[in-house]
Amino acid sequence: MNESTFAPGGGQPGLQAVGSVAVRTFAAQQGSGDEGTHHGPAGRNDQQESDRFIGFETDLQEGQLYDPDAEYEPDPEYAATLAPDAARQRRERVGPTGRPLPYFPIPGPVTDHGPAKIIAMCNQKGGVGKTTSTINLGAALAEYGRRVLLVDFDPQGALSVGLGVNPMELDITVYNLLMERGLAADEVLLKTAVPGMDLLPSNIDLSAAEVQLVSEVARESTLQRALKPLMQDYDYIVIDCQPSLGLLTVNALTAAHTVIVPLECEFFALRGVALLTETIEKVRERLNPELQLDGILATMYDSRTVHSREVLARVVEAFDDHVFHTVIGRTVRFPETTVAGEPITTYASNSVGAAAYRQLAREVLARCHAE
Repeated sequence: MNESTFAPGGGQPGLQAVGSVAVRTFAAQQGSGDEGTHHGPAGRNDQQESDRFIGFETDLQEGQLYDPDAEYEPDPEYAATLAPDAARQRRERVGPTGRPLPYFPIPGPVTDHGPAKIIAMCNQKGGVGKTTSTINLGAALAEYGRRVLLVDFDPQGALSVGLGVNPMELDITVYNLLMERGLAADEVLLKTAVPGMDLLPSNIDLSAAEVQLVSEVARESTLQRALKPLMQDYDYIVIDCQPSLGLLTVNALTAAHTVIVPLECEFFALRGVALLTETIEKVRERLNPELQLDGILATMYDSRTVHSREVLARVVEAFDDHVFHTVIGRTVRFPETTVAGEPITTYASNSVGAAAYRQLAREVLARCHAE
């Protein structure tokens, strides 16, 4: 399959390409000695240039929606997994969920970091894309200038492996951070190859924590206490939960502000969502009143199958606005990135899969600002 190459159109001054997205550079926002206006090519100042770039509100009719990727044409074979009629989808600005696709603005840079918003990537069913979504959402947020910490909270250590770390070679992991008093988080943190994104790794040792925490006081809040010293250093902390509703997952939900539920577009994955939402509600009532369901993320979607379309339609019918507009389609690129030990945003930066996770990052940021 030929992955299409996205090229940001127009070649606007002050913009640089980041994969399939044009991101305003810091230089474009700085003056040249004048406090007010910095003039670019053809006498156009930065404010005018910015208005031209983000002035979609003045160019669209009231109520009209803007698709940030409308000018890009993905590989037809891959596009077919997202929409049976991609041309109609783009023409009518209808997303894969069947709802009008809003515009998710490209976020600007931030100068101050923290306190972090903690997101738990949770689903008790395995193989639904939790780890893939944690890695690529984190990488996309880091690409937009946010400081991100990924927490591998699964004894299988899949998140660590997906970032090129061999869990069996680790002497200190998140298990030690939970169980050993006086251990600083800096002793456990690992830098990843993605600038601005760090990792708290895990390995099979973490499975012992579920047994050892049973006798601890306030055992459900152990992870929350461990992450507290890191809150001011990051904008987002994303926790990759294990595929169960045990004590480790309850710890992640107690520490989190919001939950993202990756959901494979398959019937058995759909059946478990009701049980998960019930668990989220119990944690909110008893342990963490701030916990909210941020959204359900449809993954491994292939609209060429009636089953995928029916499952997605039923999820939207049941959860409505809690379903992300962004849908992650099937592509061979995702397994390849696991072998490579890096996110899809760097492994295949111009692929449609990378574009999907960048759009997800924009949607997460937009939801965060809307709260």
